[in-house]
Amino acid sequence: MKRIVVLVSGNGSNLQAIIDACKLKKINGTVAAVFSNKTEAFGLERAREAEIPAHALTASQFVDRAAFDRELMLEIDAYAPDLVVLAGYMRILSPEFVGHYAGRLINIHPSLLPKYPGLHTHRQVLENGDEVHGTSVHFVTEELDGGPVILQAEVPVFEGDDEEDITARVQNQEHAIYPLVVSWFIEGRLEMRENSAWLDGKELPPQGHAADE
Repeated sequence: MKRIVVLVSGNGSNLQAIIDACKLKKINGTVAAVFSNKTEAFGLERAREAEIPAHALTASQFVDRAAFDRELMLEIDAYAPDLVVLAGYMRILSPEFVGHYAGRLINIHPSLLPKYPGLHTHRQVLENGDEVHGTSVHFVTEELDGGPVILQAEVPVFEGDDEEDITARVQNQEHAIYPLVVSWFIEGRLEMRENSAWLDGKELPPQGHAADE
């Protein structure tokens, strides 16, 4: 069975969606381990509840980012993952780390990339008066939130919305599309070739596969 390692920094709701999808056989794989850079991350508790090995590595234990990432790679590789999933992991990864897992490292970002890379996406949507927002699953490359997009899902933005409203709407979509993308990869349908995402032997457009297709 294919093995998945998940990295989290906080609540881990997307981790939970992936764990649940594995239990329901919607993903033909298993979450082999969960890692966090925060010892108090609730995502670690979610892992323990599911009897999945849970590990915390904090920045204070290491002299620099490179040393942190080298140790993280060693510990991840002990689980021989087929796929490494970033699920709200809030550390910027070193080029060495990204290169080591190239083509088998994915992330979910709360915007319709390439719009709003980085932090505070919901706030920017409200400040700019956008009527549509969403979330993107993408392969990870050295460019922050710049890897090839695999799948996006849109959500409406209504008059009177605040950040909590938008967060809930976006997360609802994330919990649907992230397990789906993980299943595609585990089934061998999804790959990264020459900085493009390919699904079922076809190159995906810049915005990825349309969720309603």
